[in-house]
Amino acid sequence: MADSAPATRKVTGRLALWKVMPLACAIALLTCLASLLWGAGQVGPMQALKALMGQGSEEARFVVSELRAPRTLIGIVVGMMLACGGALMQVVARNPLAEPGLLGVSAGASFAVAVALLLGIEAAGMHVIVAQSGALLGCLFVMSTVRVRGARQDPVRLVLAGAALSSLLVALTSLVLLIDQRAADEIRFWVVGSLAGRSLSALYHCLPSLLLAVVLTLWLARPLAALVLGEQVASGLGHRPERVRQVTILVVALLVGAATALAGPVAFVGLAVPYVARALCGADIRRTLWLCLPLGVTMLLTADVISRLVVPPSELPLGVLTTLLGAPVLIAVVRARRLPTL
Repeated sequence: MADSAPATRKVTGRLALWKVMPLACAIALLTCLASLLWGAGQVGPMQALKALMGQGSEEARFVVSELRAPRTLIGIVVGMMLACGGALMQVVARNPLAEPGLLGVSAGASFAVAVALLLGIEAAGMHVIVAQSGALLGCLFVMSTVRVRGARQDPVRLVLAGAALSSLLVALTSLVLLIDQRAADEIRFWVVGSLAGRSLSALYHCLPSLLLAVVLTLWLARPLAALVLGEQVASGLGHRPERVRQVTILVVALLVGAATALAGPVAFVGLAVPYVARALCGADIRRTLWLCLPLGVTMLLTADVISRLVVPPSELPLGVLTTLLGAPVLIAVVRARRLPTL
């Protein structure tokens, strides 16, 4: 009887995923439609809807096809990458508070890009490589912190170390702003985070690394699910825990670095989305990653739409809205009597 309990929980988790997934995808599609219909400009929802149907004014068709559609597509990709990157980081660090924005990974990517701009490196393709290199350094710092005695048992200690790294990198980025006023406006984009003004050409430069990250994630799914059960169990099943961690760090750097190159540092998506996904379908990373895809799109595009509508005709920084949406999740996790283990 006891042997059947794990199998029952496993089946229930799978059923929960396929019950929740269609609804999550439907909500994500609605947020994509909202991103196309609403904006800070003069083109309202009805005009945008007519433009989507091939009607309406030329201005409305231009705004929808040339401004909102690329912005929505980039938001979809960034939301997915940040959500999956956060889920992978939490599993490999075995810490529910491990999040790229909180632990300095995004700040490392944005600082690296700021330095590249200061040095006159302006090619979009190079920005992706530079951001991923900075994110990789941030990931290595995170994993070195996890190995410190007590960090795994006290997840808050890891967040404090990450906050210290983020503060240092933000201060250094601010110093770069003071050094070169010419590049200050461009660098500010990497500090606050935004989807505004991004073209699809920037997304094209991220596709090779994104495809590599997808392939590696598919390979990692089973080893990571075993690693959650413990290193001895994973080794007994034929996996190599150290190699799994190294590849996972690389994947997180690819995902978070590319997302930062596209939208700047956007915090809390990698924390809130995996937390909600685990609550809905269980802790198995193979289910969590699937559910993170539509949930990541929903959170990021919801924040982006709100950022356009709060102070028209101006926009709030995207990072501010994701912080407002994700901070309650962080508070809920920290205030829990017992932090969930991964």
